[in-house]
Order: sequence, then C-alpha cells, then structure tokens
Amino acid sequence: MNALPAHDRPALGLVDAAADPHLSGAFEPVVDEVELPGLTVIGELPVELNGMYVRNGPNPRFTPLGSYLYPIDGDGMVHRMQIADGTAAYSNRFVRTPAMDLEEQRGRALWPGIMSGGGLPDPADVGPDLAYVTRDIPDVNIVRHAGRILALAESANPFCLSPDVRTVGRELFDGAIPLGITAHPKIDPVTGEMFVFCYMEEPPYLTWSVLGPDGGVVRAPTPVSGVDTSFMIHDMALTSTAVVLFLAPLLIDVAAMMSGGSPLSWRPELGTRIAIIPRDGGAVRWVSDEAFWLWHTANAFDLDDGRLVVDYVQYDHPGMGLSTLPKTTSLIRATIDPGAGNVTRATVDEASIEFPRIDDRRMGQEHDWIAVAAETGRRELPHGTGDAIRWYRPSDGTMLQWTADDLLLGEPTFAARPGDPDPDHGWWMTFATEPNGSESWFLLVPAADPASGPVARVRIPVRVPLGLHGNWLPDEE
Repeated sequence: MNALPAHDRPALGLVDAAADPHLSGAFEPVVDEVELPGLTVIGELPVELNGMYVRNGPNPRFTPLGSYLYPIDGDGMVHRMQIADGTAAYSNRFVRTPAMDLEEQRGRALWPGIMSGGGLPDPADVGPDLAYVTRDIPDVNIVRHAGRILALAESANPFCLSPDVRTVGRELFDGAIPLGITAHPKIDPVTGEMFVFCYMEEPPYLTWSVLGPDGGVVRAPTPVSGVDTSFMIHDMALTSTAVVLFLAPLLIDVAAMMSGGSPLSWRPELGTRIAIIPRDGGAVRWVSDEAFWLWHTANAFDLDDGRLVVDYVQYDHPGMGLSTLPKTTSLIRATIDPGAGNVTRATVDEASIEFPRIDDRRMGQEHDWIAVAAETGRRELPHGTGDAIRWYRPSDGTMLQWTADDLLLGEPTFAARPGDPDPDHGWWMTFATEPNGSESWFLLVPAADPASGPVARVRIPVRVPLGLHGNWLPDEE
C-alpha cells in the first residue's frame, strides 16, 4: 500500500508489547533461529509418516513501531517439524525480506504498523532503494506447489523457500504475476492446478490467475468484472467448476490512508457480495447477501442442480477495531444458487472457532469432516487461540472434540497415510504452546478417533508462538 512518507506524520513510539495479547503470552515473538534434532516423543510417531509440518505466522523481529495489528502485521517466521522414521526434529527460520534485513542491521524497527497513519521511511532512514516502499510481510501461510515452497503475504509477492525453509528470494512467477497473490491459494488435487487471486488499491481492483501443475502460469491475472472499488479479501473457495470470492464490505480506504487515517473501513450498509467465477473463463455471476465477514473458508463443492455449497467461519464484522459491536463466530454451510441469485445459510454451530481445515485431497469436492481450533470458554483467550480441537460433519451435524488440559492450540492440519485414500487413515497435527511457558509441543491426533486425543506428543524445548497457517509436506518421491 502506498502511504504517507515518514516526514509527513507525527513521530511514532514503540508498541507496549506486554499489554498486547498478540505480542505476549503464547504469542510472544522469538528472535532466535534454532535447530533441535532428536526430540523427545511421548507415544509413538507412525514410521510411515515422513515429511515436514511447516507453519508460518507473524513474529516481529523488533518491538513494533506505532501500532501492531494481528494478524496482518509483523515479520514472517516459519516453524518446521521434520518427521522421519518415527523421529522428530524442529527448526525455525525468519522469512528474510529486504526490510527485515535492514532492520537487523540497524537493530530496531524502521517501518511502522499498518494502522499507524501510513508513514513510510524516508531515504535518510532506509536509503533510496527502500524509501517510501511498503515492507514485505510474508507471514500468513506456507504452501508447496510444483516443487516450490512459498511463504505467502496478504496480496503481495510471496517469498520462495528452500526445502529447509531458508529464504531464497521474492517469487515473481517469471514476471507473469507481477503484483503477487494472496495468502490462501487453492490447489486442485485432481488437476494439480493452483488457483490464486489478488486485490489491489487501483483498477482493476481484483484479479484471479491459475498456475499449472508444473508451476507455469496458464491463466494470467484476469480482472473480475463488476468490482469498482478495493476490497480486502483474505480467503477464497474452489469447486470443480468455479472460483468463489466473498466481497465483504471491508474496503481499503486510500483517501483516509493518505491523510494519516486507517487503511481499512467497514461498511456494513453495502452488504456482502459473492462472485462465482467459472474456471473456464465464463462470465462472472454475482449473489448479494447481508453484511458479514469471513477470514477463512473450509471448502466448497458443486451440486448436480447447478448450485454450490461453501463451508466457512462467519463473523458479524472483522474486528481489528473497526466496529464497537460484539463479535460472534459461527460455522456456516451456505448453499449458493447463481441462477436465482440467492444464498441460503445454515448454522452448523455458533461457537468461538477458527482455522477450518479439511483433508485437502477433497479440495473442491464434497468433504466429510472439518477440523477447527475452538475455545471451550474455560478461560478468556485472545483471537486466534484455541484450547480444543473440534471436528464437524456438516452433513448430519455430528461434532467431536478433544480438549487440551493446559495448552493453547493453533490450526489443525491433515496428513494422509501414504498411499491410502481413506480419510480415516491419517492424522491431524498442530503446534501447542504453554500459555506463559518456555516450551511447546507438536501433537499428532488419529483421524479415525480424534476425540481420543494425541497418539504422539513431541516436546519442543523452546517456545513456538501461536501463529497462522501451515501444511503437511510429505517427502516427495
């Protein structure tokens, strides 16, 4: 985002990290990069499970300047749990961007948080190459496609990582997607294609693209017709025939940003619009609904009659200080009828939940179970935290839960048993952190009986801060 140069804004102080729940406790950043082989395993890791679980998340290298807005501020740090023949090793790496490298040289934060009135460093602060340039923040997600491991940002260029998650450099897709992509691409397990989108401050405001199974761009950035302003859109959904984008009324307010105000504006009077974009490039179909916000979809699939189903976690509003109303969350199953132009929403559960995930081998197809991080209500927890994992089967309303005793949990991710298509023959995995401790855990839960809890717990003798999104990357044959 373009914004005010530093000399046009008031001097900014450091954020009080101890008073910010996303900079303290289980979210407190770590600054050391470590390699920890031969970790203690309680229980047994399946010998056939070989690969690595990688998870990205905001981890400011220095105390933030001016403001800190979780989850879209901060430096990226990738945490890696490598599993091989029943053994476990942990390592972590910063995603090293030009801005972060310069801040390390100077020993302090140089770029302000995005809610700090938009100031950007002058040449005197950061030199001519980085002056008036928004910092890269590839701290949201991490995926592997066509052999490339990508650390993903919120609508910007991702950064490519090596197999041991060291930073290789900015990924430009051979110049074919110059403005980058968002943090939640969808990979079709049938075709091997990766579908991406990007929103921006200026026309065409919103585009979508497709990368083939070999990583080459097979659809260049294509404008989504019918979009006349800039929306923040965090996630997408994919069916076998369509890309689905939810345009909730969270607008990027360029005028306010340029005058030192908030870059985001919540406009519920505009309602939420849903774009159904045919994968074959046909005309975009639109469905209008009342205003709501979603961070994450679980999955989507087509019905035989032309309708489609999307499961997602719905919010009344996006939070982030943009509304004074209470914020509630629900797991929703929406049935969208593009022909009639309407949507029917059924509440699967009204609960404090986030990070919905499925067995990604069912991406774009009808799925069975959705796993989420959930709050039990036993204690007050900051956003992005769970003390339980729940599994929902929306088709019949079944819900299962495993509750952690004294640990805080992140997003659950599915790992399939190699060569076995049965979704019950796999495992769910996540990092878990002690609320105010110095140790963390890697947990492995059997998909066949998830409510029974972990079959293996790997002790990590350092703190793994709670973060955002990760994936299981099996060893490639």
